[in-house]
Amino acid sequence: MDSHAYFLRVQGANDRCVQAIVEGKLDDAGLTSGERSLLEYVELVTNSASRTTHEDVQRLRDAGWKEEQIAEAVYVTAMFAFFNRVADAFGIPSQEYLSSGKLTP
Repeated sequence: MDSHAYFLRVQGANDRCVQAIVEGKLDDAGLTSGERSLLEYVELVTNSASRTTHEDVQRLRDAGWKEEQIAEAVYVTAMFAFFNRVADAFGIPSQEYLSSGKLTP
């Protein structure tokens, strides 16, 4: 989760928001309803992508997300899942990634 928190901070999330998201307390993260709907959707994509429905995507549209933004969220979610699995398969701890010094905000 360290690398996820890092990227949230790079995108401007404050510590309170990051901690709330890490703990799964979206009500405490200070998110807009649109941001929350997107996070709930990408959680579904992460855990059971085959269970996503047209209604799930429509909820995002209704929350103001454009097709391109929804697609990007799916691509980024899939990319992180891929990289996490590769790192896990090679036994690369996320802390090692952060301490490499290559990516600092």
